[in-house]
Amino acid sequence: MAEHNVTIFKPYQFEVGQKIRIEGPQRGGDWEVIGNSDGKVTLRCPVSHKEFTWAQFCYAVEEKENALWPLED
Repeated sequence: MAEHNVTIFKPYQFEVGQKIRIEGPQRGGDWEVIGNSDGKVTLRCPVSHKEFTWAQFCYAVEEKENALWPLED
């Protein structure tokens, strides 16, 4: 067997009440986790208060303490 550099991704388990920031074009922005069950996560926008339920889609990359949330443009 040969050795290789391998990148490992693990699904992230959201917790209700978490304040999160998704970076990227799809679903990007600040969100609050308001539900997590049956492989789906429900997020609420802290600005518009719109809620969306999606199949689990995120992977943990980094956690920041004392970060501003939500970000204002």
